[in-house]
Amino acid sequence: MQNYQQQIELELQFWKLEVMKKPSLMGNIATKVQGKINSYIPQKVHKAITVTIKQMVKAVLFGSEITSSNMPPEEMSLIHREALVKSKIDSYCKTGAAEGGITGAGGFLMSMADFPILIAIKIKLLYEVAALYGFDTSDFRERLYILHIFQMAFSSQAGSQKVLAQMENWEDKLFLLPESGDGFDWQTFQQEYRDYIDLAKLAQLLPVVGAAVGAVANYHLIKKLGKTAMMCYRMRMLGD
Repeated sequence: MQNYQQQIELELQFWKLEVMKKPSLMGNIATKVQGKINSYIPQKVHKAITVTIKQMVKAVLFGSEITSSNMPPEEMSLIHREALVKSKIDSYCKTGAAEGGITGAGGFLMSMADFPILIAIKIKLLYEVAALYGFDTSDFRERLYILHIFQMAFSSQAGSQKVLAQMENWEDKLFLLPESGDGFDWQTFQQEYRDYIDLAKLAQLLPVVGAAVGAVANYHLIKKLGKTAMMCYRMRMLGD
């Protein structure tokens, strides 16, 4: 167990170094490409996506219908918890890929339907991961942490660095966090989320390439979210 903890501490430190790196040339080019793709999407589509994200944020913060599996016993070791987490992420990646392939092949309208479905898959995954690490998502502050993970996973390099700073030493900041939705500026959050998240998925709405993009994009987006979630919960489990 001691060896495993040392291993994941090292992985966590390498991950933090990766996050804190300056944006690469390829990263800057990718951002410009994403912006170009963004400009090809009709404004009504952008509005529909914004509404979907807004509803997602509300669901995460205030929804009682979203639940996770029962938390494992407190005495379960970290290595066993993470084995379950990795299995769960793999399962959700396959589910997302299958769903993305179907909707991507179905044309514009079905590709539009993929956005709320993918968001729902991501939310459910994070609730499951939180529970496996032993965190109670009925606590509003844990839901705030989930939203930070979302933002962390899909922000620009500079955005990720800002969110990382907010998430470090989270336990020390708990008493400063609101215990209900009254004190949370979710409108600003959803706008920032809209600016960054799933820009790669916008290509799925384009003719011809949509079917090819769907499965691959969903798989990698969920994979990235899963890895980010693991690292973010490791920070808390290890007190890092």
